[in-house]
This record gives sequence, structure tokens and C-alpha cells, in this order.
Amino acid sequence: MAVISLHSGPITARISPLGGAILRLDAGDVPLLRPAADGAAPIDSACYPLVPFGNRIRGNRFAFAGQDYQLTPNTAWDSHYLHGEGWRSLWAVQDRSADAVLLCHSHAGQALPYSYDAEQHIALRPDGADLRLSVTNRGAVAMPFGLGWHPYLPMTPATTLQTQTGRMWTEEPGWLPGHPVAPPAALDFHNPQPLPPHWVNNGFEDWSGTARICWPERQTALRLSADPVFRCMFLFVSDTAFDPQYQRDFFALEPMTHLADGHNLPDLGGLTVLAPGQTLSGQLHLTVEPA
Repeated sequence: MAVISLHSGPITARISPLGGAILRLDAGDVPLLRPAADGAAPIDSACYPLVPFGNRIRGNRFAFAGQDYQLTPNTAWDSHYLHGEGWRSLWAVQDRSADAVLLCHSHAGQALPYSYDAEQHIALRPDGADLRLSVTNRGAVAMPFGLGWHPYLPMTPATTLQTQTGRMWTEEPGWLPGHPVAPPAALDFHNPQPLPPHWVNNGFEDWSGTARICWPERQTALRLSADPVFRCMFLFVSDTAFDPQYQRDFFALEPMTHLADGHNLPDLGGLTVLAPGQTLSGQLHLTVEPA
């Protein structure tokens, strides 16, 4: 399985067909995402796609259109089925150039009760990268679909985050969503501030679709701009209880079209019902700026 190298001016990337994952995205010698080795598993990568939905479904079960569905856990460490099939699948290289690649992935409904085709287009430009993700329902019935990305961002001692959100969902045991509340001061990033020095694993409603991560030591900032379809955002900061090797050197900011456990929320939490043949798509733009 060959890793794909892309470049556009000072921007370079390494892309793995395994999981459709970005292994590296750099501006010269400055990493814009958490760097990973060529053989890294998707969960240890810089960024991977979430398709045909992200996060967890409570109890690994949901009902839709009069049909009950049961899922099976897809990792050894989580009792819930996690993040869809895209990040655990081998993507085919459909097209590529010096600065872009088109990856494709299909699922026929065995491990997950979805049949779909997914495409991910990754294109570099001299000041960043443009990501596009789409999913088409190839099943015989309508189903609720969602999309997202799981980028890991470097965290230096002086790193700050600026973004705007609505309500935050609390976390319950099993890494499941609890209920919506106003974000506490430590998780209100209206104005730039550091990430909290503790575990964070929360979803946010009414995301503005933009975020700015600043690394003053590196005189670099990264702006994330997502299409309006990505109306939710998830923030993750690990700790040594979850990951004994964690050195507070990265965090995750995940653009999502829907809330966690949307399948079991009355309004589907932002999931989009696709009839057979219909497609859901969205883009994420990453732009390098001076700090």
C-alpha cells in the first residue's frame, strides 16, 4: 500500500489509502496537523474521515422507519461502534496529481446496515488544503447519514483556540453525550484561549463553521472553514488516564454534520435522510496564517 505525497508551494502532505487518512500536512517545517509515520494506524494519523456518520450510537442500536438496527463494536477498547466504516477501510485511489488526490470507498452493508459509496478529495494550495467528502446511499431504503473529519492539531504550551458555538453537550460514562448546557468559561472560545489542562470530550451545537488555532512559538496559525452543513463540532483533549503516553501535545477539533447519538434523538441530531441514490457532501478548508 503506497503512501501518496502531495505538494503545492511550501505545503506538503502524506496521504494513506488505509482509512483515507492524512498522515502529515506541513507548511515548510511547521506541522499543521499532528504528524504520523507512514505506517501509522488511522487512529494515530493526522486526520481521518467520518462516514457514513461519526461518533457513537447509544447501546449500539437505533430504530428508523419502523426497522430496528443493531451494531457491533468495531474496536477492541470501546464497547460502542465508533465513527463509521471509512476510517477502518482501504480507500482506492481514483485520481491523483502533484497537488491533489481523489479517494473512493464503498461499503455493502455487512458490518454496518448501510450500503454507500464515499469519495474524499484532498487538494493542496500554496497556503493550505481543501478537503471534500461525500456519501451516496446505494441501499434499497432511505437511511440517516452524516459526515465529518477527525483532525488532530498540534498543541504547544502557548497554543490558543478561537471559535464560536452554541450549547455544549455534557459527557456521560461510556463517552456518550448527556444533555445540552451553556459552555463553561473554560470551553467558551469566543475569544482566543488555551485548551483546558484536563480531559475534554464534548460536542457543540450551532458551530460557526470556523476555528483559528494559533501557535505563537511557531509564528503560525491555522484557520479551519467548513461548509454550513457542518453545524456541529466536537472537541477532544486526552489525558494520561485514557492514554498513558499522552504528553499534552495534541487535541482534536472535529467538524461534524450531526450530534453524537443523533440516530436516537427526536430530530436525528442533524443527520440527513438520504433516499437511494441521494448524496450528502461538504468541504473543509485549512488556511495557513501568520500568528
